[in-house]
Amino acid sequence: MSEVDLDPVIHSASRLRVVATLAALDRGDRVSFPRLQKLLDMTAGNLSTHLRRLEDAGYVTQTKTHVGRTPATYVELSPAGRLAFERYTQTLTELLKGAQE
Repeated sequence: MSEVDLDPVIHSASRLRVVATLAALDRGDRVSFPRLQKLLDMTAGNLSTHLRRLEDAGYVTQTKTHVGRTPATYVELSPAGRLAFERYTQTLTELLKGAQE
C-alpha cells in the first residue's frame, strides 16, 4: 500500500484535524463554527477554506441559521464524511502495520 491510497481531501493536516474533531461527535450532532474554530485554534478564514473543500467533497454539511438576530453556522460530519474518515484511518493503520513488519 502507498500514500496514494490515503484520501487526499482528508490527508491535509488541517482537514484531518477538522474531520477527526467532527468524527468525535455522535452521529447527527453538530458544532457551531466559533466553537470548532476555538477547538482547532484556526483563523476563521483558514477554517472556512478547509470546510469548503470538505463540503465540496460531501464530507461535511454546514447549516446557516439565526440565533435571535445573530447569524449562526453549524458544522457536522456527513455520513459520507464519516465513512471516508473510517476508511482513511483503516488505511493509515494498515500502512503503519506494514511499516513495522
